[in-house]
Amino acid sequence: MQEASIHCCQCSVCQESQPHPDKQLHRRMNLLVSRMDEQQRRWYVAFESMRVGHGGDTLLGAITGLHPDTIRQGRRELESDLSGRPLDRVRLEGGGRPPVEKKMRPSNQP
Repeated sequence: MQEASIHCCQCSVCQESQPHPDKQLHRRMNLLVSRMDEQQRRWYVAFESMRVGHGGDTLLGAITGLHPDTIRQGRRELESDLSGRPLDRVRLEGGGRPPVEKKMRPSNQP
């Protein structure tokens, strides 16, 4: 089984050499996030961002490596009570690349 990569926090507290209790919290947060699928990550980080309040998207982006737009999307989904999100799959129906079909042209056309 492939080992999940764990993001190294880029917040100002974790970049300092002095010990700080938030360093352990951020490491554990990133460990947890590394084991989630993409929508679970988005929702969890958005939830934490909502708890932080103003500036939360930027801070949680630095901590987890998620883009602030992704965190905002998660917040919107949580605020709408996850309506429209499928229960049995990670992505919405119809996403991704269309199936490859072999196309055959009549031999008399260029």
